[in-house]
Amino acid sequence: MAEEIDFLRWLRQNPAEAGRRCGFDRLTDGVHGQWLRRMLDGTGDFTLQAHRGSYKSTCLSVAIAVLMLTEPEKKLLFLRKTDRDVTEMVRQVRGLLEHPFLAEGAAAAYGGPVSVKGNACELTLSCHLSPSGAVQLRGQGIGASLTGKHADCIFTDDIVNLLDRASAMERRHTRDVYQELQNIRKPGGRIINTGTPWHRDDAFALMPEPEKWPWDRTGLISAEQADRLRAAMSPSLFAANYELRHIAQEEALFPTEPPLFDESRRLWDGIAHLDAAYGGGDYTALTCARMDGDEVLLWGRLYPGHVNDHLEEIIAACAELRCGPVHLETNGDRGYLAAELRRRGVAVRAYSEHMNKRIKIAVWLRQCWPQVRFLRSGDRAYLDQILAYTEDAEHDDAPDSAACACRILGRHTARL
Repeated sequence: MAEEIDFLRWLRQNPAEAGRRCGFDRLTDGVHGQWLRRMLDGTGDFTLQAHRGSYKSTCLSVAIAVLMLTEPEKKLLFLRKTDRDVTEMVRQVRGLLEHPFLAEGAAAAYGGPVSVKGNACELTLSCHLSPSGAVQLRGQGIGASLTGKHADCIFTDDIVNLLDRASAMERRHTRDVYQELQNIRKPGGRIINTGTPWHRDDAFALMPEPEKWPWDRTGLISAEQADRLRAAMSPSLFAANYELRHIAQEEALFPTEPPLFDESRRLWDGIAHLDAAYGGGDYTALTCARMDGDEVLLWGRLYPGHVNDHLEEIIAACAELRCGPVHLETNGDRGYLAAELRRRGVAVRAYSEHMNKRIKIAVWLRQCWPQVRFLRSGDRAYLDQILAYTEDAEHDDAPDSAACACRILGRHTARL
């Protein structure tokens, strides 16, 4: 009994180390140990979103194997998009259970060998405590029927994928399946979800607020590796897979993300442009810009709500980046904002705007886009608004301000 208690207690307390001893040597106690403890010992439902290559599915297989050994009375259900995807995970769980480290520990804990029986989609340990002989772990794709399948713990892994981004019908189906899970979990049971988001209306919208681990939080991907990945795919794909964010892909005017630069001093002696909002759902957009050879250097930030609420921040940002004067249009407020900034000692260039906004963005910002470089410390939401811009976009404050900045630079150089 002491051996059983000692091994099973150790296994529950050190799941990441158990995974390493079984061959998953990239698992860390800091990141993956935290995920595993939430899966094993947390209360209530849990949603984990982590970037591609973060070993979240590996952690899921370790959690399932540990649960099967430490709580053999429970029935587990595992769901993936298709049945073929399921067999991969079931095979991995079986490999863990049959690994010498876990097999020998289980034998010591239970007073004899613990055998594994099952097939490509089902596994049951000989220590499973079920008088009815029910399967301990069942895996299936979300297209299979859930009728009559009740479980103490339900795991979903990547049930939302690229299909959900492309098809509204697929999104509805996945959402329907997830809602059905509420009816098949036993009282007090849990649903644990892992994956990456693909669409604003996908099934993650129904799940508990996710714990998010983008590439720059796990420490598993360097900034240089992230830059290479970003360059190898569309902005929307990189955002979904590695930053766990949604940006538009259809009819995007700016299909590629600009290269990033780190030295803010490269913007010194540039100009600033302010696109002011006076309430409602619009944003105030501030752009600082400078030509450096053939490159258009940009920094931007969005401020929610009325521009008056952010004047001190705006003035401070321009001062920090040494960009001025601040260019702004007078159409909306008849020169009020220009006068207020001058009163505060800011150099201002006010103008009356006559160009259609969509044409301005399509002409000035788009033609400059291959030359644009964006300061890494800039506002990610500002850049996302540009990348998501279409003629039907809900918000266009950032691309409008960036286009104006490009136009101002273009009037002072023959390079554009």
